[in-house]
Amino acid sequence: MRAICLYLHIHQPIRYREYSIFDVSNNSDYFNDSWNSKQSNERIFKKVAEKSYHPMLDLIEKNIKKYPDFKLSLSITGTWLEQAEKWDYSLIEQIKRLVETKQVEIVGETYYHSLAFFFDQKEFEDQVKMHDEKIFELFGVHPKVFRNTELAYNDNLAKWADEKDYKGILAEGWDRVLGWRSPNYIYRPTGCKNIKLLLKNYRLSDDIAFRFSNRNWSEWPLTVPKYMNWLDMDCLRGNLINLFMDFETFGEHQWKDTGIFDFMDNLIPKWLGEYENKFVTVSEACDLSGPADEISMPETITWADMERDLSAWLSNSMQNSAMKDLYAMRNDILATGDDKLISDWRKMTTSDHPYAMCTKYWNDGDVHAYFSAYSSPYEGFMYFMNVLRDIEYRLNNKK
Repeated sequence: MRAICLYLHIHQPIRYREYSIFDVSNNSDYFNDSWNSKQSNERIFKKVAEKSYHPMLDLIEKNIKKYPDFKLSLSITGTWLEQAEKWDYSLIEQIKRLVETKQVEIVGETYYHSLAFFFDQKEFEDQVKMHDEKIFELFGVHPKVFRNTELAYNDNLAKWADEKDYKGILAEGWDRVLGWRSPNYIYRPTGCKNIKLLLKNYRLSDDIAFRFSNRNWSEWPLTVPKYMNWLDMDCLRGNLINLFMDFETFGEHQWKDTGIFDFMDNLIPKWLGEYENKFVTVSEACDLSGPADEISMPETITWADMERDLSAWLSNSMQNSAMKDLYAMRNDILATGDDKLISDWRKMTTSDHPYAMCTKYWNDGDVHAYFSAYSSPYEGFMYFMNVLRDIEYRLNNKK
């Protein structure tokens, strides 16, 4: 038996606007921007819905109906769900239909797509609980497998998830950690009793997510027969291929005219057409076998940039200062009991915000610029800190 574990991450941040110092104490609508602005949450959401969410969900639903053995897993942030509820509820209805088939599993995470685990354990746990409750409210299920924001993972996170009785946890299968070992097996995190560790096969995942439309790539164009050959070869290193990527790979990062939808539509039946091949959800992947070995990751590993660490979010003084000031406010913010103030503060914990302040360049610079809603990292930082000043102003008025 050979299995593909396909996991797609659905997320849109709620972006703060170009919030001027002159807005502080005068206008607390941080996220209500005009349709034509670069930070327009509604415009961006509807654009990506048209290019990616609708066509990819349609492709998934069509194949689920056609192939009972086609399965996948989705993680969906609370910030995405809030925007879908407001601007395109049909997306939620379609995901609900998919979940009801039992061929689609929802993965647990933080509601606000935050890095709270590294700053405030209680806030992290509150956001995980909020997410669990929202997923149950909308889809009637409780996640059994966990993924942290940006696949940020270390041994301490695994121990936490094990103590919370999650069946599995997801992480990047990074060479520096794996050494001679393959990501195509199930592992046990160091210090854990029951939880299984599923590692992303980053080469085969990134061939689709990042390299698919790159005409300078020596393997372009990527065809289904070529990819099937790579899958066959990689199965010699273990029979579980974990393909983890952003949902927006399909239609937004790789546009329709690259052939990305046709590629996926043809890959599914091609894989299932070979003897004993199957797709599994993350929970099913955890049940395939016992751990092949124990893996220790004392240092945090993510799925971002060349370093695969937290440097995309915490590598310069702007990012560190912004996060320090943000989390320092938590106890006082929550003590107010003001739902609007608490919600506004928590929206600022989304990892996209410090990501927009990153000053890394070289091979990762274009990626950071592509995902930023601001003209420069410095503007992103300035607007962020102005929002914090106004939140502090509102907080002081509560005292």
